[in-house]
Amino acid sequence: MPSDSTTEADAAVEGLDPAEPAVAEGQAVAAIDMGSNSFHMVIGRVEAGVPVVIDRLKEPVRLAAGLDGDKKLTDDAVERALACLARFRERLEGLGKTQVRAVGTNTMRRARNSRAFARKASAALGHEVETISGREEARLIYLGVAHDRAVGGRRLVIDIGGGSTECVIGDGNVPIAVDSLYMGCVSYSMRYFGDGALTKGAFKRATLDAARKLEPIARPYRKLGWLECFGSSGTIGAISEISKAEGWSDGTITAKVVRRLRKRMIEAGSVGGLELKGMPEERRQVLAGGVAILAAVIEELGIETMERSHGALREGVLSDLLGRMRDEDVRDAAVEGACKRFGVDRGHAERVETTALALFDHVAEPLGLDAVKDRKRLGWAARLHEVGLALTYSSHHKHGAYLIANCELAGFSHGEQRLIAALVAGHRRKLRMENFEVLPEAYRKRALHLTALLRIAVVLCRSRNPEGPPSTRLAYRRGHLILVMPPDWLAEHPLANRDVEIEAERLAKVGITLDAL
Repeated sequence: MPSDSTTEADAAVEGLDPAEPAVAEGQAVAAIDMGSNSFHMVIGRVEAGVPVVIDRLKEPVRLAAGLDGDKKLTDDAVERALACLARFRERLEGLGKTQVRAVGTNTMRRARNSRAFARKASAALGHEVETISGREEARLIYLGVAHDRAVGGRRLVIDIGGGSTECVIGDGNVPIAVDSLYMGCVSYSMRYFGDGALTKGAFKRATLDAARKLEPIARPYRKLGWLECFGSSGTIGAISEISKAEGWSDGTITAKVVRRLRKRMIEAGSVGGLELKGMPEERRQVLAGGVAILAAVIEELGIETMERSHGALREGVLSDLLGRMRDEDVRDAAVEGACKRFGVDRGHAERVETTALALFDHVAEPLGLDAVKDRKRLGWAARLHEVGLALTYSSHHKHGAYLIANCELAGFSHGEQRLIAALVAGHRRKLRMENFEVLPEAYRKRALHLTALLRIAVVLCRSRNPEGPPSTRLAYRRGHLILVMPPDWLAEHPLANRDVEIEAERLAKVGITLDAL
C-alpha cells in the first residue's frame, strides 16, 4: 500500500500533530468565523470548564461582494481574505490543532472555487478551514446565543449574516427547528441598493423578496412559539446600537424601531448621505439590505420584541470545540441518530467498527494517519456502512453514500461528511477511484487508506458471527499490508479465505498490496 508521506500543505489543512491532551484549566481555545461580510476571531481561556473570552478580532473582508458573475471568488476578494487570515495566524501562535476551529459560511458554500480557496485559506491561517452547511451554521449560532443568554424556556434566535439568515427555535441548549435562508445583508444590499440609492420602492422589493423566502417556515415557527426572541451578529447588533443612540428604545428591536429606521434611510436618499447616531461606519454599505430582511422577519414570524445577544457563530464554534476536546462530540450523537433513523444492525456495525479500529491502531503511524481525527472518521464510517440497506441490498454501498452525503449530520463539515460518504461507497465491491476524486485534495490519500481498512474489517466480519472475527493483526512492511491470522484459520475457513483473496485482488487494482498469513 502506498505510504505517501503527508505534505506540509496537507498537515496545515488536516492538523496531523500527535494526539494532544484533553482540555485543561487555563488552556486557550480559538474560533474563526469566515463570514460573508466580516471575518471574526474569538479567543477564550477555559475557566471552571467553560470558555471565557479574552480577545476578539474582526475585519470587514466582504467576501460575498467578491463573488463574480460565474459565482467565483475574485482575486481581490481572495487576497483580502488571505491577508486577514495571515494576521489572525499571528494571534494563534502556540495553539495546537485541536485548540482551533475555523469555519466558512454562506459565501464559501456558494463559491464555485471554494475548495481551491479553502486550501489557500488553511495554509494562510495554519489551521484547517471547514465549510459548514447552513443548518450547521444555524445550530452553532443557537449554541452561541444559548451560551450568552443562559435562560430557560423556548427561544427564537435570528441571525442576519452577509449571505444568509439563520432562524432557530430551541429549548435550553437544544435546537428544535433549524433553518438557513439564502438572504443576507451583503447580497441584498448589492441586489436592491447597489447603486447607493435608498428608495421606498427598493425597500419594498427587498422586503417582499425576503418575505417569500420566509413563507415556508413562518407557519411552523408561529405554531411552535417561543417565550423570548434574540438576535445576533452584525446587522442586528448595529440596529440595536442605532436604536439606543437615537433614543428610539433601550436597544430592544421592535417593528416600530425598524419602521423608524427605514423611514430615516429613505429620507437620507442615499447610502453616502445616511447619518445615524450609533451606526458603525463599516455597516454603511450593507445596512439597507439587513434592515429590509429584518423587517420581513419581524412581520412574517410575528415578532413583538427582539433582544440583542452578544453570542453568535464564533461563540458557538468555541463551545462546540470545547465539547470535542472533552470527548463530548456532537458528531457522535449525529452518527448515533443516523443509525437509529436508518435501522442499522447495531451489533454488526459495532463488530465492524471494533475490528476496523484495531487494524487502524496497528498501521496508523506508518501510513501517516492521524491517531485522533482519522480514527474517529473510520469509526463513524464503520457504524454507518450499512445505512443503505434501509433502501435495498442491491448497491446498498452507493445508496448509503448518497444518504450520508445528503443528510444533516450535526457537527460535520462539508468535506468531512463527503469523506465518510466516500468510505461507505468504497466499503464493498469494486473500489472506484472516482469516489475519492470528488473529495478535497487533502482528504484523498487518507480516504483511500481508511477505505482499505474498512473493507478488510467488513470482510473479516462477513459471517456476522456475534462473537466477532478471530484475533487478527495487520502489519505494514515494505509497502505491503500483511494480515496475520491465527494458524490454519484461513485453511479451516475456505469461504473466508476466498473472501480475503478476492479483496486482495480488488485492492491490488488501486495500488494496494494485501498479503495474508
